[in-house]
Amino acid sequence: MTLVAGVDSSTQSCKVVVRDLNSGEVVRSGRASHPDGTSVDPAAWWEALDTAIADAGGLDDVSAISVGGQQHGMVALDADGRVIRDALLWNDTRSADAARDLIAELGADALAERTGLVPVASFTITKLRWLRDAEPENAERVAAVALPHDWLTWRLRGYGPAGDSELGPDLAALTTDRSDASGTGYWSPATGDYDRELLIHALGHDAVLPRVLGPGDTVDTQAAGIGIASIVVGVGAGDNAAAGLGLGAREGDVVISIGTSGTVFAVTDSVVRDTSGTVAGFADASGAFLPLIATMNAARVLDAFTRVLDVSYDELGALALEANPGAGGAVLVPYFEGERTPNLPDATAQLTGLTLASTTRPNLARAAIEGMLCGLADGLEAIRSQGVKADRALLIGGAAQNEAVATIAAQVLGIPVSVPTPGEYVAMGASVQAGWALTGTRPSWTVEAVEVADVAPQPVIREQYRAAQQKV
Repeated sequence: MTLVAGVDSSTQSCKVVVRDLNSGEVVRSGRASHPDGTSVDPAAWWEALDTAIADAGGLDDVSAISVGGQQHGMVALDADGRVIRDALLWNDTRSADAARDLIAELGADALAERTGLVPVASFTITKLRWLRDAEPENAERVAAVALPHDWLTWRLRGYGPAGDSELGPDLAALTTDRSDASGTGYWSPATGDYDRELLIHALGHDAVLPRVLGPGDTVDTQAAGIGIASIVVGVGAGDNAAAGLGLGAREGDVVISIGTSGTVFAVTDSVVRDTSGTVAGFADASGAFLPLIATMNAARVLDAFTRVLDVSYDELGALALEANPGAGGAVLVPYFEGERTPNLPDATAQLTGLTLASTTRPNLARAAIEGMLCGLADGLEAIRSQGVKADRALLIGGAAQNEAVATIAAQVLGIPVSVPTPGEYVAMGASVQAGWALTGTRPSWTVEAVEVADVAPQPVIREQYRAAQQKV
C-alpha cells in the first residue's frame, strides 16, 4: 500500500491525515492544538506539526506529504532566518487602518486590476504596512516574508535559523503555491508574478518572497526537518484552495465552509477582479481561479447561543426547527467580532425585531442560525454577481452536520445543497497534492455527500435580514 499525507495547519489546530494513494481511504490521522489569539509565535505551529505527525503514527511509511495552511498570516524573517515577531493571523484586524491607507494611496480599481484584491485587514500586504507604521525597527529587519504554509514547508524540509535546523537559513529555498500567493495582495493571479512595487510600497523595502510553484509540483524529496531522508514534499496550498481540492470541487460548485470563519468560494476558469473589494480574486490549487468571500463570524455565532440558551448544538438545532422561517421577526446580524464581508472591522452584533411574542427560545435559536447563514448567502450573491456559476452548494465544517443548519441553508441559499461526509478537507486536499506530486497525476478520489432534499426557499429570511443590516 502506497501512503500519502496531508497537513492542515489552521487557526485553531494542526491536523494530519494519512491516505491510501489508490483508494483515498484515510488510514490514520493525528492532531494537536494551536494557541489562542490573533498573533502567534510560528514556533507553536512547528511544535504542533511534530505532535500531530506523531499522533498520526509518524511518516516512516509515507511516500509523499504536502502542507495546507491558513492564508494571509505574516511570517516576517530576518537575514538569519529567525522570526522577527509573532505572526499576525488573517483574523487580526489591527491593520484595518493600513488597508484604508493603501486604498487611498493606490486606488481600489488599480489594486484590483493588479492583484485581484482590494486590501482589507486580513491580507498580508496590510499587515506589512502596519508593521512599517507601528514597528518600524522590526520592519527594517525584514529580509523575507512567508505565509504559514510556506514557513512550515521550509522548516519541514530542514531549513530554519542557524543552530536550530538541519540545512540553515537559506531564504531563497522558501516556496509557495499560486493559491496562497494570491492572498498576499502583492501577487497577480492574471500574470502569475509578484508585484514588487506593491510590496515595497507597503513594507518600505524589497524582501525575499517564496518562489511560486505550480499545481502538483515537487518541492523536495526529503523532510530533513523531521529526519526523513526520502519523501516527496508537495507544494502545499492555502486552506480554502486545499479544501477545494479535497472536495473535488469543479466549476458550478460553490463551497460554503462554516468554521472559525465562514467562507464562500467557487472554482472558475476566469480571473475575477471585483473593484468593490467584496470578492477576493484568488487563484486555486489546480490551475484555475477561486473567487472567495470570507466572514469573520461563523460557527462561533452558534457557540454563543448554545451558552446563552444553555443547550448543546443538537438541542440548539432542534429548537430552531420548532420555529417558523423568519423566527417570528427576530433577526440577528452576527457581527460579534467586527466583519470582513462587508468590511466593518469595528461593527458589533445586533438582535432586532423582538416582541413579547417573538422572544422565545426557538426563535432565538433560529435567528442565530439564520443570521449566520444570511451572512454567507450575501457572499454567494456577491460571487454570482461576478458571473460565476453556482449550481450547487457544498456545505462543510462541523456546523454543516447539524440538521437545522443544513435545512435552513437550503431555505436561505435557494440552490441545491449537499453536505459532504465529515472530514478534514484541507488536510485531505493537501494529501491530493502529495499524491499529485508523487505520481504526476491528480488523484480523483470519491467524496460521499448527503443531498438536502424537499426544502423550499424561504425569501422572508433574507428580506428581514437585509432590512436589519440597514440599521448596523
